[in-house]
Amino acid sequence: MHRHFRSVLWATLAGAMLLPFPLQDVRALDRLSFQTPGASDDLRDKLKGASLLLSAEDEKTTDPQTLFASARAEYAHLVGALYAEGYYSGVISILIDGKEAADIAPLDAPKQISQIAVSVTPGPQFTFSAARMKPYARRTALPADYRDTLPAKSTAIVAAADAGVDGWRNLGHAKATVAGQSVVADHRTNLLNSEILLDPGPRLRFGNLRVSGHQRMRLDRVLKIAGFPEGEVYSPKELETVAKRLRRTGVFSSVALTESETVGADGTLDVDLALTEDNLRRFGFGAEVSGSEGLDLSGYWLHRNLLGGGERLKFDAAVTRIGGQDSEMGYDAGVRIDRPATPVTDATAFVDLRVQRLDLADWQVDRQAVTFGLTRIFGDTLTAEAAITYSNETATDSIGSLYYKSLSLPVSLTWERRNDPVNAKKGFYLQAGITPFLGFDATGSGAQLKTDARFYRSFGPDGKFVLAARLQAGTVSGSGILQTPPDLLFYSGGGGTVRGQPYQSLSVTSARPGGGTIDTGGASFVGVSGELRTDVTEKIGAVAFYDFGYITSGDFFGGATESHAGAGMGLRYDTGFGPIRFDLALPVSGPTGDGLQIYFGIGQAF
Repeated sequence: MHRHFRSVLWATLAGAMLLPFPLQDVRALDRLSFQTPGASDDLRDKLKGASLLLSAEDEKTTDPQTLFASARAEYAHLVGALYAEGYYSGVISILIDGKEAADIAPLDAPKQISQIAVSVTPGPQFTFSAARMKPYARRTALPADYRDTLPAKSTAIVAAADAGVDGWRNLGHAKATVAGQSVVADHRTNLLNSEILLDPGPRLRFGNLRVSGHQRMRLDRVLKIAGFPEGEVYSPKELETVAKRLRRTGVFSSVALTESETVGADGTLDVDLALTEDNLRRFGFGAEVSGSEGLDLSGYWLHRNLLGGGERLKFDAAVTRIGGQDSEMGYDAGVRIDRPATPVTDATAFVDLRVQRLDLADWQVDRQAVTFGLTRIFGDTLTAEAAITYSNETATDSIGSLYYKSLSLPVSLTWERRNDPVNAKKGFYLQAGITPFLGFDATGSGAQLKTDARFYRSFGPDGKFVLAARLQAGTVSGSGILQTPPDLLFYSGGGGTVRGQPYQSLSVTSARPGGGTIDTGGASFVGVSGELRTDVTEKIGAVAFYDFGYITSGDFFGGATESHAGAGMGLRYDTGFGPIRFDLALPVSGPTGDGLQIYFGIGQAF
């Protein structure tokens, strides 16, 4: 096996030296065999995955000089795969037309190759007689497979060394390194002794942040957004937080932080920040279609850095329910500006102006609103938002119009723990909010409470199956239904609540001022959705789902009640940036629908 190690350098030289010489009489490789006597199926798969020759065969490579260079380099790749799984007594043979590849001189490379035979005998798997590290930083998260008596995988040793260095870096020792390493394999007992020696170095503090690459962005704003903790004890987590803050602005296509090689005389460590600014402007569009709701078209135009301080200006517009059944076409248009690091580093201030036409049960609602708010980020998963909104709404039905003016204070908290927000397979998402509102003239005062909880769990081979569940709930208290701004009431039916039922078809009936009745949203709502998702191919997935919706006329789920349900199946096509969704659904129960509903859009339903 030592002979095979020495051959690695020769293999590299062979690949370089043979390139200038044209080869004559080239013919295709007739046969490539790959044998792993004594190897488990898992080890065999890993060896095959490491093989350059098998990769060349998959790519239909026939050039003899390329195959020869691959064969010479194959030894090192296979040895690495064996070591990674704890096999240190392996025997590797690579025969090119009966000759060992390692014994063929680089300048004697064959002009044609007919057969290549690879044989890997792994031998016994070694175990750790001792897996040690010193000095050991407190709270170091060592890999679980770096333990006495476990298989002595080289990957475990490498991971343990990295974890040991990270343990010291997390305590402020930015220049911690691996000072030495002793790895001794006893081939008589198939035991391996590993000892990793660390040099923590001094505990350091952050020095200066040296910024480059900011062309349109002002330096003072870069520093405010970054929130670099100058003078504090060094922490790699703090550096990553600085990078995340800058990336969140959307202003930069690249954010790179590099620690200085040298330490200051005062025990500080300077950091270089290299920025690359992205294009200033961006636009996008989207579309969704369903059988009952019709076609929704949306688009936006975005300026990433309006005034040189990371200000984000966005115009967006949507036309909804084009060709929808039993509903009028609506629109939603607005302009919003966000300013990061206002008033503090992890907060964003925003102003939003919006005009809408909404089709809500028997009402057609024209709404104008202006909102000022703050978004605050707490770590990687928790976000809070508070705002103040003034809205003016006109709700019109076949009899006449009702007018609503209100000042509201929406407050929400979002906890995001999904592995992928666009196509989650595990984790959860939880959003809860309260919106107190003060009504003027005939508009009532009260509060809306609502929550949206989503849970995901994968199971089966390689997580092929995913169970997804969603619970939506809300209530409005303090004002009657007809005194409550229509957009604060609850509706059920359609793609966002109950598929298989027409859009917002579930409502409650209220007595209208001046006589007659009107169908409106409910004062309380519960929606439950469940999906079973599975992968059919690498790109195509299938979904079966069931949705249930329940509304009441009174707050906290009192008063008259109505409910309906729908179920169906769908397909998903993974585009790389999110799945394309196609669902077919039918009503299961309730008085609101009787026919097939079709839904088409981008992203999972929830």
